[in-house]
Amino acid sequence: MLYYLFFTNTGFNARISSIKLMGPLKILDISEVPSQRSSMVVTRFAPSPTGYLHIGGLRTALFSYLWARRNNGKFVLRIEDTDQSRNNEAAAKAIVDAFEWVGLEHDDIITYQSQRGEIYARYIRQLLDEDKAYYCYMSKEELTALREEQTANKERPRYDGRYRDFTGTPPEGIEPVVRIKTPTEGTITVNDSIKGEVVFNVDDILDDFIIARSDGSPTYNFVVAIDDALMGINEVIRGDDHFSNTPKQLVVYEALGFDVPKFHHVPMIHNHDGKKLSKRDGATDVMAYKEMGYLPEALLNFLVRLGWSNGDQEIFSAEEMRTLFDPANINKSASIYNTDKLDWLNAHYIKNSDNAKLVGLLEAHGILIDGHDKKEILLDEVKERAKTISEMAALIKEILETPGIYDEKGMKKAFKGEAVNVLNTFAAKLNETKALHLPSDYHDVMAKVVEEMGIGFGKIGMPLRMALMGKLSGPGLDTVMSVIGLEETLLRINKVIERDLQNSAE
Repeated sequence: MLYYLFFTNTGFNARISSIKLMGPLKILDISEVPSQRSSMVVTRFAPSPTGYLHIGGLRTALFSYLWARRNNGKFVLRIEDTDQSRNNEAAAKAIVDAFEWVGLEHDDIITYQSQRGEIYARYIRQLLDEDKAYYCYMSKEELTALREEQTANKERPRYDGRYRDFTGTPPEGIEPVVRIKTPTEGTITVNDSIKGEVVFNVDDILDDFIIARSDGSPTYNFVVAIDDALMGINEVIRGDDHFSNTPKQLVVYEALGFDVPKFHHVPMIHNHDGKKLSKRDGATDVMAYKEMGYLPEALLNFLVRLGWSNGDQEIFSAEEMRTLFDPANINKSASIYNTDKLDWLNAHYIKNSDNAKLVGLLEAHGILIDGHDKKEILLDEVKERAKTISEMAALIKEILETPGIYDEKGMKKAFKGEAVNVLNTFAAKLNETKALHLPSDYHDVMAKVVEEMGIGFGKIGMPLRMALMGKLSGPGLDTVMSVIGLEETLLRINKVIERDLQNSAE
């Protein structure tokens, strides 16, 4: 799709994608040369390290990564850290850590905008020399007075261009900012692959915006356009909260004669109330999902379906995502965050994970079972029941540790009639049995007791479950006994009988 910028009655009426770099510029570094328009798709993810990587940001990165990979293109990671007052080194590291955890491989080295100050300064100087930008000496007092006057007149707050053609003596004591000259009338039309054609009225959205602060540091809309051009980014996939920045960036592209990328502005992720996703709706920091026990492949599968679809398919392998993803199939409306869907996907990936992998993941949650002789039986049982690795860890801990407390309602329900006699009979049968290893071995003993005593499985199941787990819910009893072994099983049976006798005495 093509992009046009129309500056009506301002001397500009240009197809931006056909304009070359205007004006002479001495360039010493190849990284400062605008990349030629390439047939290879080049995308990027460019977060600001002012907070940890948001789940919505990871979705944007995933979409950009998948589109580049599908087209055998290039995916670039750029850290936009020009605002030193808001940057956070820990947050910058967290972004990199999150990429490593989910396995989004970026091409080339990571670019940090804070290391590219000389490049931005040269382009600011070029625009000043070409009279496409100027120094503005407006004081804070002048700006405040202007805003108050515009508010009183019910006008849109905007810079009035008073220093646009200033030729007098600069006022003393003012460190000027640099503003770019924008059209004073007309329209800017953006063709977005998702939003379609959107026409902006220049008078409604633009003034001569700042491209360099008074300390010389460049601003976001200026540097993002330069970096995208110099890095050869020809397709930009980003959240539609950035859509309002696009006209300003087009002004920069036009002023510097850079090719304009193809834009795909993705609708935001909302909660069930249709509002912007917040921490109250679920974890928003990507690495928090790791701590909660989600698998990266499940999280990516979840995110790819937030706003994109391929028919009715719900589960995607990494290869399928790389093969099938197309921005043309991104929904035009906001997507709804659904924790139940994420849990369902995570449970699917846990069930289909190799046990050796799960052993390693459980170690991070304090569960060390690599040397356990029944670890395969244990893992096969719990991974069918858990939605997260943390749930698996909690369940394994419940199985391996002797109950310290017992659910009182469960005790009253389970220990009625001949429950103690049933458990004693079962314990005696266990002692008589020579080979007890597999769950089926323990199940056979339970079946013999049921048959000989003429009772239903519930009569042995409820008191035995209280003995083994301290509650009336949990994994298969035969599996639990096989994992903990005969000695521990008998210990737990004796312990719960003592607990019942104590309750009876009270």
